[in-house]
Amino acid sequence: MIELQVKTSSRNQMVDITGKVQNNIPDGCSGIVYVYVPHTTAAVTINEGADPSVKNDILNYLQELIPHNAGYTHLEGNSDAHIKSSFIGNSVCLLVENGELILGTWQAVFFCEFDGPRNRKVYLKIIER
Repeated sequence: MIELQVKTSSRNQMVDITGKVQNNIPDGCSGIVYVYVPHTTAAVTINEGADPSVKNDILNYLQELIPHNAGYTHLEGNSDAHIKSSFIGNSVCLLVENGELILGTWQAVFFCEFDGPRNRKVYLKIIER
């Protein structure tokens, strides 16, 4: 298992980790890489990485849908982060062929922070065929 470090700088943020994931794929490897976020207030997703307005639209819509202070009962004040994390999800599975991630032309892998800024972990598990 491989552990990646992700440092976030704001409460809600999407960080492109595609390069970090790709850099940990061995040359010639074919199979899958499982990307897992072990935090209850963060997530991981695949979406468009070419136009930054897409991740801004996602974050803005999530903020509108699940506002920070909406009278939640959880005492830590981060219920919105827990809900956003559950909506997005804590893992993705990616195909790997000859040492390269198989992604669509515009796709990128994003670590999604919903309770930052923080230092976070992302785990990779590479399963070769």
